Amino acid sequence: MFYLYMLFAFACEYVDSSLGMGFGTILTPLLLLSGLTPLQVVPAILFSEFVTGILAATFHQRFGNVFFDFSKDEKIVSSKYHFLGYLPRSQDAKVSYVLTVLGTLGVVFAVLFSLNVPKIVLKLYIGFMIFFIGAYIIFKINRPSRFNWKSFSLIAVLSGFNKGVSGGGYGPLVTGGQVVTGRGAKNAIGSTSLAEGIICLAGFILYLLSKGTIEWKLAIPLVIGSVLSTPLSALTVKKIQERKMKLIIGLATIGLGILTIIKTFI
Repeated sequence: MFYLYMLFAFACEYVDSSLGMGFGTILTPLLLLSGLTPLQVVPAILFSEFVTGILAATFHQRFGNVFFDFSKDEKIVSSKYHFLGYLPRSQDAKVSYVLTVLGTLGVVFAVLFSLNVPKIVLKLYIGFMIFFIGAYIIFKINRPSRFNWKSFSLIAVLSGFNKGVSGGGYGPLVTGGQVVTGRGAKNAIGSTSLAEGIICLAGFILYLLSKGTIEWKLAIPLVIGSVLSTPLSALTVKKIQERKMKLIIGLATIGLGILTIIKTFI
């Protein structure tokens, strides 16, 4: 089973780090079908996503897919984001930082909201939202958009909200949402990897504090398999043309949206 878990993780992380989505959505059902429980699976996946998210972002930077510069942007004093107190210098770093901050805020909203709304409604909402974002990417593929911080900020909150109410729906919405708001596909994938890695660390710590342990026999092969795939996926992103990457992201987002809707009724 050790090597099977490794193979599962390698394949799923290759998809995730190449498209910015799919690791938890694909791997969680596979592991549950193998007889594991959610309390064994979720912490192990969060831990592996933390490790590989940071590592994937590092390789994306090395291959030139993104540029992270986290030194303070001195222009923040005169910007509308001065209330944050800090913004990193480069655009890719800014996006990852805002994704993390607003995504955490979205998780808080999700906890309050999900207490009073049926789970089937939440899952359908997420499925249809992801589907329409994918369709919009395909529709706009030959109509480039300028990056819009307001639209992106809404996407960042909604992505955290999705993660909080269902444990999924983060990657497709964040990556697809960035493309919709005018970000380049390669930049969107790299920024998503970094932000999701940090958010998964927070989730993993919360699980440790509440559960007190982790299934290391599962977590270790997941980490090894995932780590082995990250340089290959970053190189794949570097080699694929931007328009083709947007098309692939759009189709993958539509597919994951349909899968989410179908799983709601199964």
